[in-house]
Amino acid sequence: MADEKRLSARRKHTLKSCMLVVANNLLEVEAEKKVDERDTFLANKCPPLELPYSKDELVELCEKLHDQIDISEEERYCLEFKLGMVLNEVRDLNIKIMDLRGKFKRPRLKKVRMSADAMLKALLGSKHTVNMDLRANLKQVKKEVKEEEKQLRDVGDWRKNIEDKSDRKKMFDS
Repeated sequence: MADEKRLSARRKHTLKSCMLVVANNLLEVEAEKKVDERDTFLANKCPPLELPYSKDELVELCEKLHDQIDISEEERYCLEFKLGMVLNEVRDLNIKIMDLRGKFKRPRLKKVRMSADAMLKALLGSKHTVNMDLRANLKQVKKEVKEEEKQLRDVGDWRKNIEDKSDRKKMFDS
């Protein structure tokens, strides 16, 4: 089934050559359109030049051309200024985008179930065997209980404690 859908080398070559011919024809048509548009634009903006024979008429023609040049230079300057502003704005927006996006793409991490021992063994290699039993490494501290604290804990019933204190008070009063 896969062999039936494949094209032979000769068929591929003919298809490619046909595509190139069609693309070449489209490019030629596009180039002709551009030339026609350029000619119509120049015909509208620059009428054919008729040179006069007298000096006064030549001076008038020079002044007229000078005025037209000034107008076109003003338009060119305005367009260049607007272009510069737009390019600066685009550059600033690109900088903002890069700041918002961050400098690096963070890769998506896969969730892996691994014990701490296995993780250390993977990081350090098989040479190092590390035991992650943290409780075994802790120091054993024995708690010493002071007698005063023991008595305070063994007070028991609070009523007896109050009666004992009242007896002491009677001793001081007498």
